[in-house]
Amino acid sequence: MDQPILNLSSWSAEALEAYMAGLQRGQELERIRVVAQSHVYRSTEPRDARVRWAKLSLAANQRFHGNDPWDQARMRCQEFMLRTWVIEHLGPDDDPDWNPEALANDTLAALWLEPHQAESNSAGWRDLPIEQIGALRRLKSLTGHIDRLMPRLEPGPLKDQIATWVSSRRHLP
Repeated sequence: MDQPILNLSSWSAEALEAYMAGLQRGQELERIRVVAQSHVYRSTEPRDARVRWAKLSLAANQRFHGNDPWDQARMRCQEFMLRTWVIEHLGPDDDPDWNPEALANDTLAALWLEPHQAESNSAGWRDLPIEQIGALRRLKSLTGHIDRLMPRLEPGPLKDQIATWVSSRRHLP
């Protein structure tokens, strides 16, 4: 017998947190991520509530994805985009999730090539094996937020590294 589909969009953050605590894996975690993220974008809720929803979305996102490279890239991409949005629209703070430098460092840690290597590997990408094209596509996805992060970074080596990726990203397939 099928379980009824719950309307999670009407649940409070507390109720969703409790519900999520009992879940191990599965599509319900993705539903929680999406519902929580939609609350983050609501401009009528106060910052503290929206940040709580963002934390819930990040937690569901992390638990939902598996360990294969595509799952990990999707998880990190969604995480980086949400963190960037919060920093842009709700402002940075001391929490590492909402700190631009921490986000820049996390982004760089998720990338397995240097920008010049990624750019060089992208030359003639149409002739590469599908696995290599996929790896380059994952790099492009993982750096999708960096142009929006750049204005939030202080001048220095970290910002310079991110700027190099902004330039190299244009060459990725």
